[in-house]
Amino acid sequence: MRWLDAFTSYLYGLSVIVTVIAVMILISSLDDFFIDSVYWIRRLWRSLFVYYTCEHTHYHELYRPAERPLAIMVPAWKETGVIGHMAELAATTLDYENYHIFVGTYPNDPDTQADVDEVCARFPNVHKVVCARPGPTSKADCLNNVLDAIMQFERRAHVTFEGFILHDSEDVVCEHELRLFNYLVHRKDLIQIPVYPFERQWNNFTSLHYLDEFAELHGKDIPVREALAGQVPSAGVGTCFSRRAILALIEDGNGIAFDAQSLTEDYDIGLRLKERGMAEIFVRFPVLRYQRHPKRGQLGQSRREANVVCVREYFPDRLATAVRQKSRWIIGIVYQGYRTHGWKRNLVLNYFLWRDRKGAINNFVSFAAMLIMAQLVLIGLLQVVWPDAPRFMSIFEGRPWFDAVLIANISLMGNRMLQRIIFVSSYYGAKQGLLSIPRLLWGNLINFMANWRAISQIIRTGDPRRVAWDKTTHDFPSIGGENRAKHSLDEMLVANGAISEAELHDAQLHRIDGLQLGSSMIHEGRITAEELALQTAAQIGVACESVDPSRLSRELLNTVPRQIALHYAVVPLRVDAGMLVLASESYIDPVSLAAIARQLERRVRYVIAHKGQVTVGLRLWYAQVRDGERDPHRLLVAAADKGLIRRDRVSLLWNDYMSRQVMLGEILVAQGLLDEVAFKALLLSYARSEQRLGEFLIDQGVISPETLNRLLKLQASLQPSVASLFEQEWATFGPVGRAS
Repeated sequence: MRWLDAFTSYLYGLSVIVTVIAVMILISSLDDFFIDSVYWIRRLWRSLFVYYTCEHTHYHELYRPAERPLAIMVPAWKETGVIGHMAELAATTLDYENYHIFVGTYPNDPDTQADVDEVCARFPNVHKVVCARPGPTSKADCLNNVLDAIMQFERRAHVTFEGFILHDSEDVVCEHELRLFNYLVHRKDLIQIPVYPFERQWNNFTSLHYLDEFAELHGKDIPVREALAGQVPSAGVGTCFSRRAILALIEDGNGIAFDAQSLTEDYDIGLRLKERGMAEIFVRFPVLRYQRHPKRGQLGQSRREANVVCVREYFPDRLATAVRQKSRWIIGIVYQGYRTHGWKRNLVLNYFLWRDRKGAINNFVSFAAMLIMAQLVLIGLLQVVWPDAPRFMSIFEGRPWFDAVLIANISLMGNRMLQRIIFVSSYYGAKQGLLSIPRLLWGNLINFMANWRAISQIIRTGDPRRVAWDKTTHDFPSIGGENRAKHSLDEMLVANGAISEAELHDAQLHRIDGLQLGSSMIHEGRITAEELALQTAAQIGVACESVDPSRLSRELLNTVPRQIALHYAVVPLRVDAGMLVLASESYIDPVSLAAIARQLERRVRYVIAHKGQVTVGLRLWYAQVRDGERDPHRLLVAAADKGLIRRDRVSLLWNDYMSRQVMLGEILVAQGLLDEVAFKALLLSYARSEQRLGEFLIDQGVISPETLNRLLKLQASLQPSVASLFEQEWATFGPVGRAS
């Protein structure tokens, strides 16, 4: 029968294909087994001979270095509703304060721009960057625009960033991430921390197969690569570059750090920095102070591995989205990587480059092996169901060497599954570790489809470097709350009847030199300090209170160290339900409030005090005596006791004195020498200085000594002294309290 002859020929051809695929699988499996062996031998050696004599670095060591300025770069195209969550989570989570987030937006994406504007209103350390070209461009192009904006901010704010960190807007960062980068950035030029995807429902194989791949890649493969080749590919998130590395990239690119045509600029950068001889490190640093996972002690979970400093995010949960994302990775790493970097002289590095690129073949081989297995199973089932069916000799018979190859492949596949279970379980627990086995088949299908799509795109464009960037959307964990932009204080003053529009316009035209608008209106008598404080509190969404700085509790004052009080311009008022209540004259952003709580090791909240009340409190209790002037309130009371001024005038004079006190920072901003964001950035550096603020600003090159002298004279002319108040009173009422 012809069909029998055809089927026999088919089986013969299948046997040839199976032989080729089996040999290719054996080569790849032996390659993977080599990495496994190196990892476990190295781990055993370190446990027996390294950590036996040297303890693991404790997380307390991360707090030793002073906080260096760090810049977080976030590209954002069509990210409405996401960046606000990231900033909120970073502010409330990161155990670090000296950082700024620069968000790259596009001129043709107004919704994302509006969202970032709202975030910037609440978080002074978040800055919007608008790219020069409409989007979507490549991620690398967006990052180039962001980096240019950072350099401009450095010149304007007189701040020098020591680390440049890559993140996406949907990333969830660990509490100690910036501490870890700060600890290493002066020694290493590229620092990469692990990425661990969030779990979804158990049957969402598309999203969860990322979990399996990253757990093994960042648990085993990348540490081995770093140990043998000294080269670490960036993951695109959770990567910190030293300033030296960024400047080298800019120099290499003739002013452009990131390759705008690359779909995987992160992978490209790791190789470029390696060529420059820069130090790269992959860091798995566990923080064992607590167990991060809510389910403590899950079966198979390692306490050390499950608490490493890492980046977490949701990965695509739809097949088409996952294929689109992975095809971009394949084009960037395999095809563009080979086109750009070729092969190196370093044989060990070439070995890992081959491992990066073998996926272009392996994905097809694995998928073909799945199809062949399915066919052989169907043939076997057919012979079981149809006993009278013709019997054919097995394609595996008659070749002893091939039997050995199959046995080796089966054994190595068993090892592959065991490794996957171990590394997935160590972070996520045994349940996810066991589920990773059926997800292997689904992952093979996704990788095959992604590879096919990548090749199709390259054929269509004719050049892998001409393939357009294809953004993948992500989810962000819900943390509750809404982004809330601050309304204009000027508008609120008018809307609530504190001042008319005409008066406001006149106040803007005739603002007193050296004062911001609110202070200027108080000095001119257009509004009161209480009215300004009420509207400021309403604008922020906190309570407003009048504070008498002369009656603050000494016991509470001792609980807030001098450097904290002066740096954040706060004074303690009381303890309410276990929470320390602080007074401030202005908005305290969430990053600073969280930093205060960490430093005081207690929960805190704040209220808005009337202008000058906190300033005078700081001078009374924390700062050195100014110009030899003693406690001004006591001087007023003493003058009333001696009959020099009327007693009923003491309270009025005291409030007038406080409301017209001016801090040097306000004058700097009002004079246009610094903006508020730049001044805040400088204060973070000033917090570690023993100098006076003026001397520090001179050393930083912000102002000259002549400018400082001018500003101090302006400050003295703007704020009254007690002596000037007495003179005014005597001129009005006479020295013994009788009207003249």
